[in-house]
Amino acid sequence: MSLLTALTWALPHRLLSSLARNVAYSESPWVKRRFIDTVVRRFGVDLDEAADPDPASYGSFNAFFTRALKPGARIADPDPRALLMPADGRISQLGPIESDGRIFQAKGQSFTAAELLGDAQAARVFCGGSFATVYLSPRDYHRVHMPWTGILRETVHVPGRLFSVGPAAVRHVPRLFARNERLVCNFDTDFGPMACVMVGAMLVSGVETVWSGIEIPVYGDAITRKDWRGKGIVLERFAEMARFNYGSTVIVLLPPGAAALAPGLEAESPVRLGQALAYRPG
Repeated sequence: MSLLTALTWALPHRLLSSLARNVAYSESPWVKRRFIDTVVRRFGVDLDEAADPDPASYGSFNAFFTRALKPGARIADPDPRALLMPADGRISQLGPIESDGRIFQAKGQSFTAAELLGDAQAARVFCGGSFATVYLSPRDYHRVHMPWTGILRETVHVPGRLFSVGPAAVRHVPRLFARNERLVCNFDTDFGPMACVMVGAMLVSGVETVWSGIEIPVYGDAITRKDWRGKGIVLERFAEMARFNYGSTVIVLLPPGAAALAPGLEAESPVRLGQALAYRPG
């Protein structure tokens, strides 16, 4: 385990993330430009893809980080059977969900769907299904889009820690994604339930949705559920769903028989929003 990963066990996660949030939303010209320039230079951000490619035009670092892309910068896979990759980034892991609900995290590490979703009953329908975990680095587009058309049924804010979700932490922190603060978005689709889990991380706890605005923070100590049934919130395949501040991870859970994961995808594969994640049968 690296020294930084070891230190994160003792660090005040929420305090550091709150301070980072204040910096991210600062409109000070010096602060925002310093952070934007640093991220662009260090991570090689491709501003040519941005709807607004001028770094100086953004009102804050967060506005830059959650920037929109030019029309056509990402295109949905044309196969109508394809469930889509929800974000730019890199596959952390993907594969089957075991019959007992266990999900592979990294060599020697796993967690259960019940732990991830904060609901054992909701997790049962995913046992024997499939999952994909996509890590968004600081250079990536930080809006998350729908893999498939769905009707929003419920969101569940599960409070927790804010460990880094970088590769070193994923290898060494047990049940990392079930420990970190997260927003579970449960959808009903024409193949059954689909869960998209927005996992927060160190300095990255902010999550906003297109239907409700800011969901994380507010920090909390108890699970918070919001029932959206009957509200008619329908998000089409490839439509924007939510966005992160800085970088983090989105996990998609599918029930048995819903779709077969696209061939060629494996851990560490770089991926782009809109490419095929899985294919519906038929």
